Amino acid sequence: MDWENTSHFLSSLLFWVPWILFSLGLWLLSSKLDWKRRWLAWIPGLRYAAFGHALDLDRDGVICGALEVLFLPAGVLDASDFSNRAIMALFLLTLVLQIIVFIYRIRLFLRLVLLFGVKKRWVILWIFCKWLPLLILALGKRYQPLEGIKFGEDWEAGTKPAEHTGAAANRPEMSDSGLSVDLRERVARDFLKKRYLLQDISLDIPNGSLVMLLGGSGSGKTTFVNALIGYEKADADIRLNGRDVYKDYDQVKYRIGFVPQQNLIRGNDTVKRTVSDAALMRMDASLSSADREKKVADVMDLLGLTAGCDGLVAKKSGGQLRRISIAMELVADLELFVLDEPDSGLDGVIAREIFTKLRAIADEGKIVIVITHTPDRVVDLFDKVIVLARNKSRVGQLAFYGSPAEARAFFGKDTMEGIVMSINRKEEGGEGRADELIQRFSLRNAAGEEKARAAL
Repeated sequence: MDWENTSHFLSSLLFWVPWILFSLGLWLLSSKLDWKRRWLAWIPGLRYAAFGHALDLDRDGVICGALEVLFLPAGVLDASDFSNRAIMALFLLTLVLQIIVFIYRIRLFLRLVLLFGVKKRWVILWIFCKWLPLLILALGKRYQPLEGIKFGEDWEAGTKPAEHTGAAANRPEMSDSGLSVDLRERVARDFLKKRYLLQDISLDIPNGSLVMLLGGSGSGKTTFVNALIGYEKADADIRLNGRDVYKDYDQVKYRIGFVPQQNLIRGNDTVKRTVSDAALMRMDASLSSADREKKVADVMDLLGLTAGCDGLVAKKSGGQLRRISIAMELVADLELFVLDEPDSGLDGVIAREIFTKLRAIADEGKIVIVITHTPDRVVDLFDKVIVLARNKSRVGQLAFYGSPAEARAFFGKDTMEGIVMSINRKEEGGEGRADELIQRFSLRNAAGEEKARAAL
C-alpha cells in the first residue's frame, strides 16, 4: 500500500514540477516579450494564449491553452486504475490530444526561435524539456529579441487603420441614379486580431459606364467587388439606382451579375440549354415562356452564340466559354455587371472581342466593372478607371477614380500597366508610391469638394 502511495506521489511530482518550471520560465521570459500582464504565465490555459499572442500565433496559443486545461486532470489520475475502462479511454483520448498539442507547441517554439535568432536545433531541447530553453532565453543576457523582426509577409498587415488626410471628407451624396459607393471600412477577424482590408473608398459611377478596376497584388480588388455585390458586406452605404444593396439585398441581388475567373459551366449540355437553364433561375418567374425565350435569343445574339448553339459546351473554345459564362448572367435584367478577369487565358484578338461585347452591354445603360491584368490592349473601350492601392499599413484604399486620360495625367504614366507598377511595392518590382498617390488623390478630391461648396 505504501508503494502505491509513493508511486502516485512520484507520478504527480513528474507532472507538476515541469509544469511549475515552465510557468517560471515563461514568467521570466515575458519581460523580454513585453507582456502587459505577466501574471498570466501562472494561469493554466491563459499562459499559452498570452504566449501565442506575443508571437502573433493567437490561434495556436489558444488551442494549446485549451488542451492544457483538459490535460490537468491527467496529472492527478492514479495509474493503478488502468483496469477501469473509462480511465483507459480517457488516457487514450489524452494521448491523441497530446499529439495534436505537440504540433502546435512546436510551431510556437519555432516562432520563438525566429524571434531570438537562435538555431533551430533548439527545438530538440524544447521537445524533451520545454521549460529549459525558456529559462535559458530568459536568464541569458546575450539572448534578446531581434529588433524589427517580422514573422512573415503579413505580420502587421491591416492591423492599423489608414491615416491619410482628407479621406473622410470625400463622402459623396448618395445618388438615385447609377452606383453610389461610400465604403468606410471592410474589416476581418483573424482570430483575436482585427485586420483592416479596405478603407475610405467613395465614388459614383453613372449608368452606361464600362469601368476598369486596377490594383497591385493584395490591394483588395476581389474584396472590394465582393462588398459591392453584397456577397461580403462592409461598413458601407452602397446604392444601385436608389436602392440600398445591403438593406434590400433580397430584391437587388437579381439586378447584379457576377462572372468569376473560372468557367462554372456543365460541359455535357448544349449552349442553348445552358443559357436557357440560367434564365429559368435568374429571370422573374412571372415572365412568360415566350418572353424568356426572346431574352435568351437576344443575349445569345449579342454575344455571338447563336451559331452553334446546339453544340455541346465541352466542345467550345476558351473565348466561347467566357461568352457563355457572361450570357448566363446577362439573361437576368441586370443593372450592375461585374467580371473578374474575363480575358484570362485568351489571346489578344479574342480578348478584344470579349471586351467589345462588354462595351455593347454598357451602352445599353448597364454598369459593367471589370478586373483585368492586361488593361492596355482594351483601355480605349473604357469610360472610367478605379485604382486601388495597398498603403504602408497594408490596407486597400482608393488611389484614383476617373477617366483613362485623367489617370495617365495623374500618375504621369503612358500606360495602365505603368500605373499599376507605380503603386506596387519595391519588393515586387514596383515604385512603392502607393501612400504618396493615395494621399495626393484624397487631397485633390477634398480640394475639389471645397471648390464645389464655395461655388454654391
